[in-house]
Amino acid sequence: MQFIKQVFPPFIYDFLRVGPFRRYGWFGNYKNWEQALEESDGYDSKVIAEKVKEATLKVKTGEAVHERDSVLFKRIVYDWPVLSGLLWVASQNRGNLNVIDFGGSMGTTYWQNRRFFQALPSLRWNIIEQERFVERGKELFEDERLKFYLDLESCLKESKPNVVVISGVLQYIKEPYQLLSTIAGFKIDYLIISILPFTTGKQDRLTIQKVPPYIYKASYPAWFFSEEKFLKFIKEHYEMVEEFDCGLKLNLRSSVKGLILKLK
Repeated sequence: MQFIKQVFPPFIYDFLRVGPFRRYGWFGNYKNWEQALEESDGYDSKVIAEKVKEATLKVKTGEAVHERDSVLFKRIVYDWPVLSGLLWVASQNRGNLNVIDFGGSMGTTYWQNRRFFQALPSLRWNIIEQERFVERGKELFEDERLKFYLDLESCLKESKPNVVVISGVLQYIKEPYQLLSTIAGFKIDYLIISILPFTTGKQDRLTIQKVPPYIYKASYPAWFFSEEKFLKFIKEHYEMVEEFDCGLKLNLRSSVKGLILKLK
């Protein structure tokens, strides 16, 4: 396979690596979001929201210890760099942590790390999500610490966050660079991005992700970012505090990284 990687163009290497019969993962190289969306099956947000709700309720009540994408785990799978980054931000704010969790489901990262947040003198966790997630979140999980909003503007009217977390979400946004520019414009001191897929090429690659049905039935557009292009853009707004490997291997030739950033 190493010989193939050296000799063949990336799209041929990816085909040989994935194999013609692989059904789930990331596929294709689409010209634009509309084309990828047209060739995707989409997903039933109602069904997914209900599955996530049921899984999160089990975490809240102690029947399960960890949930991710509606899948329950027997032990907590920590994202240690993200947790370290959050506690580092809190340490610079007298132990106060006020988070915007963009695309944070019904609190996956919040519930995952709540043991480590208990000692903080002040914690507020604001989740920005789709309407069904916000409805269920407000109904079943919202309290004095955990809040749910439909957009950034609504959140910022009620809270003053010191860090934004985007974990495994940016690649599913139609215009990710525009979102990052908007967030930078709000002048929030820190930004933590995790599970960020980078292609080896100089241009972003738009794929379709096909999700295994044991998670939920769905397929949708997903970006792989050019690392060179992405970091050049980021450094216009932020200083790099740390870069880390997320330890994930995808079916396309890529790396999956995370960034801890400070606003310039």
